[in-house]
Amino acid sequence: MATLLDVRDLKTTFLTSSGVVRAVDGVSWDIEEGETVALVGESGCGKSVSALSVMRLVDEPAGRIESGEIVYKGRDLLKLSEEQMRHVRGREIGMIFQEPMTSLNPVLSIGRQLTEGLEIHMGMKPPEARSRAVEMLAMVGIPDPERRLGQYPHHFSGGMRQRMMIAMALACNPSLILADEPTTALDVTIQAQILELMRDLARRLGVAMLIITHNLGVVARYADRVNVMYAGRIIEQASATELYANPRHPYTLGLLRSVPRLDEPRRARLDPIEGQPPDLTRLPEGCAFAPRCAYRVERCGEVPSLVALGAGHRSACWEAERLVKELAA
Repeated sequence: MATLLDVRDLKTTFLTSSGVVRAVDGVSWDIEEGETVALVGESGCGKSVSALSVMRLVDEPAGRIESGEIVYKGRDLLKLSEEQMRHVRGREIGMIFQEPMTSLNPVLSIGRQLTEGLEIHMGMKPPEARSRAVEMLAMVGIPDPERRLGQYPHHFSGGMRQRMMIAMALACNPSLILADEPTTALDVTIQAQILELMRDLARRLGVAMLIITHNLGVVARYADRVNVMYAGRIIEQASATELYANPRHPYTLGLLRSVPRLDEPRRARLDPIEGQPPDLTRLPEGCAFAPRCAYRVERCGEVPSLVALGAGHRSACWEAERLVKELAA
């Protein structure tokens, strides 16, 4: 498969009263055509800012994409004009934002919010756009779609609104969908329905997808490859199968151990990751995870680079080999 999106050494910062926040600090990852890739980590690690940077939706002047490349189908999106980016957003790259309760415009009907993009990006006349909108609502499982077009977001539940967000993201036949915490604020049963719907539609339509999440259960079931983020950096990359079977970074191991497992005997308590995520305006010297890490050594005062540990598996940890031996023992 060909590479659809290639993010190279991306750096995005925010100027705040407390200092400069290095939200995305030199990350590199890619997505191939038709592939589902996950970006995983705790809140505040830079996952959402990475997606917003791809769409060039970082608020200026406080937020700024300082350097790097975002190459989509051979074009560096950072070099496009704002007018050119408007044709990319929605038409070539769709996005499902966090919080379905607040992502839709409360004063516009569902029909208008669906047809606007179709008229702008696809050049459809209103009757044609309306017909396409009905088709998309039916595709994502909204009953009686013709009547629903005239209703407003407050008429729908959270799960129904998220289905509408998926319909809007897919309406213009994009090649890539960025799904930023697509199941936030939804109950567990609805989360499963939404994720199954997204996977089925992506496979049926041949759309590549980036899933941003803190939920490792989502990663195990739906992602082909995984990028684990911590304090604005990628600290481990691997296929989903390899990551679960052979974690090679203490942070990834901590995430896995803090999740209940149904295939193991019940334990008295889960193993939490001690401490708190670092302040991105005052990152420690060297490895940002070192203050919370049970494997830290003196060398952790230096910043580790992502190094290959096998086919498609990379880790940014000085003690990765020690971790491998202990897990195998």
